[in-house]
Amino acid sequence: MASADGFRLDGMLLGVATSATQVEGGDVESSWSDWAARPGTIKDASTPARATDHWRRWREDTELMASLGVQVYHMSVEWARLEPRPGQWDDVAFERYREELELLRDKGIRPLVTLHHFSHPLWFERDGGWLAPSALWTWERFVSAVVTRLGDLVTEWVTVNEPNVYVTGAHVFGDFPPGHRSLREGLRVYSVLAAAHLRAYRLIHSLQPGPDTMVGVAHHLRPFRPGDPRNPWHRVLTPAMRHLFQGAIVRAMTTGEFTRPLRRPEGIPARGAGSSPARYADFFGLNYYSRTTVTRFDDGTPAGVPVNDLGWEVYAAGLAETARWAWETYRLPVWVTENGTCDAADAFRSRYVWEHLEVLAGVRAHGIPVERYYHWCFVDNWEWNEGEDPRFGLVALDYETQERTVRDSARMFAQIIREGGGTPAMHAAYVAGQAYPISSVEAHHR
Repeated sequence: MASADGFRLDGMLLGVATSATQVEGGDVESSWSDWAARPGTIKDASTPARATDHWRRWREDTELMASLGVQVYHMSVEWARLEPRPGQWDDVAFERYREELELLRDKGIRPLVTLHHFSHPLWFERDGGWLAPSALWTWERFVSAVVTRLGDLVTEWVTVNEPNVYVTGAHVFGDFPPGHRSLREGLRVYSVLAAAHLRAYRLIHSLQPGPDTMVGVAHHLRPFRPGDPRNPWHRVLTPAMRHLFQGAIVRAMTTGEFTRPLRRPEGIPARGAGSSPARYADFFGLNYYSRTTVTRFDDGTPAGVPVNDLGWEVYAAGLAETARWAWETYRLPVWVTENGTCDAADAFRSRYVWEHLEVLAGVRAHGIPVERYYHWCFVDNWEWNEGEDPRFGLVALDYETQERTVRDSARMFAQIIREGGGTPAMHAAYVAGQAYPISSVEAHHR
């Protein structure tokens, strides 16, 4: 329940997030453009070719961000644009990103740049993707090129976004490219992605040795609870799923320690060996959306709980739980690199934003250093296998005209940024009277 008393977020940076594939549009030979062209892969049969046309409208979008007072912006670069053929670099695309980054800096908006957000070149996918023998070498070549060419404008990097969501979607459940369904294969890719981050962390710091360089991973975390605490199967499955989905991969990427069922790839030194750093992260990137109720091996939502348009449970307390776990386990400053909800009518988004920021204010009051919050997302965008239907944006988008319309939730967010917190007047204007839909039946999202 959102308190009308307000909250303070003094010193915390507030901003928005997007990803290249979901907003840029255009003709790009990526794993996702190929996947979306196949019948039956995207629920509404749309493709990322349209999206929000951000590749051409980036000035308009940056000006709009600045008008809302956005302080930080979590974006990504499209690998397939920058390296359309192996080892061949598109200088025009690099220059386009430079122009955007320069305008962001001119507007006082600090960029946080992700290098891999679910998408990579089609040639990389066809060569075997992350399981190709040359995958890590190819990845390091890309990382080196981006940091070398953009590093004078960017010092804050996310190497990999949501490795667990990518692996389960692409290699376990088969609804992301390449569409494989193999837990064994998924665990292999987990290990390779962990190695990709460990190598990129050291590489970026070698290329940018200054004190301002910050490198991390955007981890998707969620609380897991048994559907029926009296059911022994639910009680056993819950911690197993928690470890498989997030525990093992987070530990490997943060500390370099590979625990079962992950295996240390060749060429990756054991934790603490030689010159290996004690930690492979300068901040803990936390993406938070919902929690999972465990009754079987999937993402479950029970009946009778508040949900968003996609049927995901709205559970603000889970943001506090995951932020507290991240801090107590790894002692890294926490950046909430994604948090948001699907709400086409903007009927409850203001309440969602208020409740989640209010939770963070409480966490910070207890000494946990949550330094940033990036709302997902800025403008309605192309939502992967769901297509264009889901509406996550603070700013509404008409896909046919590409017209942007600032929602009331964006106006409230802008006021929170301006005031350094929420006030009773804001609550009365934007939050009071908003209510979530309630789930009528148990749902399983995988």
